[in-house]
Amino acid sequence: MVDLKGQMATLMEEVEPEIREVLETGQFIMGPRGKAFEEEAAGFLGVQRAVGVASGTDALHLALLAAGVGPGDEVITTPFTFAATAEAILYVGARPVFADVDRESYNLDPEAVAAAVTPRTRALLPVHLFGQPVDMEALGAVAEEHGLTIVEDCAQSFGAARGGRTTGAWGVAGAFSFFPSKNLGGAGDGGLITTNDEAVADRLLRLRNHGSSRPYYHDELGFNSRLDELQAVVLRAKLKRIRAYNEGRRRVAMAYRRHLADAPVTLPAEVEEGAHVYHQFVLQAANRDEIKAALQAADIASAVYYAVPLHRQPAFAEAAGGASCPVAEELAERVLALPMFPELAKEDVERIAAVVAETARP
Repeated sequence: MVDLKGQMATLMEEVEPEIREVLETGQFIMGPRGKAFEEEAAGFLGVQRAVGVASGTDALHLALLAAGVGPGDEVITTPFTFAATAEAILYVGARPVFADVDRESYNLDPEAVAAAVTPRTRALLPVHLFGQPVDMEALGAVAEEHGLTIVEDCAQSFGAARGGRTTGAWGVAGAFSFFPSKNLGGAGDGGLITTNDEAVADRLLRLRNHGSSRPYYHDELGFNSRLDELQAVVLRAKLKRIRAYNEGRRRVAMAYRRHLADAPVTLPAEVEEGAHVYHQFVLQAANRDEIKAALQAADIASAVYYAVPLHRQPAFAEAAGGASCPVAEELAERVLALPMFPELAKEDVERIAAVVAETARP
């Protein structure tokens, strides 16, 4: 699905001396490289502050805490996402409320969100799924009407934008993941929280470091969630290249579109107002499982994101309370992700698409 080894090979000449220097100085945590990465990432994303944390899941968790979400609150989110989105809501003692998604974009349907608002609703947690920005103008209107906070799940959308505004710059906070396969991926786990609210940023700095604003003084219950210096070395090198990486993903996506234009599959939509960065290229097909088997027989990877919507997962069944999300359930039966990374060769795209086209049935 992604060639991490090949991408890292192109960076070794740059990162090896930096890694060696970190190892020699012994400053592995809360050092100058992590701070520099935070500043560089904030500048790229067009936000005032960025706070590095240990993972994308921690980014969601701490962002919700810093936004004031807690026990008794409801947070409306999508069922068509990775489990971490709902986990983070439960971690803070709130309840995830699952609203259905749009059939074309795979993202939260603003009308479904509006219908799910109750007196307990405190926040909205949209996910910019597969690199496609959510309709933030419509979602923002819902939030403004009901006095709700927005925390964005940007795990799959580093560099994506809508109307010239990057994901992570719309809500009170945005949570990013640097899991290795992401558009901007580390050499291990890592995460980032963006915000334009200085008070939120200051609280995040405490929360990630045991609730401490100065050594051995603890203002509140905090966590151990810091982005280490070795990850910062890799991420700074990749951040310099993120535009090229995302352009490469778009080239691959356009090649898939050309080769699959006449195939009986539904290609991923690309919303006109948004800049899709194609963390995944996810199509829909009536005989998804048959196509997947054919790809496997040809030694080609593929994956189903996501086979079981969160409201149908045992871990979230009690919170879901029998929620009905028919579009998400239908998508779970039809979606298939094809290999997607910037360096994917055009002949490989053609070969992958040929297997899909030959196998797909209306």
